[in-house]
Amino acid sequence: MTNQSPSPLAVGAREAAAMLAISRRTLWGLTAPRGPIPACKVGGRVLYRVTDLEKYLAKLASESMTQPAAGEAPASTTPE
Repeated sequence: MTNQSPSPLAVGAREAAAMLAISRRTLWGLTAPRGPIPACKVGGRVLYRVTDLEKYLAKLASESMTQPAAGEAPASTTPE
């Protein structure tokens, strides 16, 4: 029998920022109502649900796949 600890449902600001590879200040700016990442306060501590962080990252990834990279021209849909 293995003794694996369950994955946390929510993490604090330090852990959430580390998961997204951003600073805590940047995370604060992205936290609702200022930004798109929801958070909740539990006992005076701001917590971020891991699923919300994953959804935010997935949304960023899908947006970056549909938009041209900086400095690139958008793909032309008209024949030359």
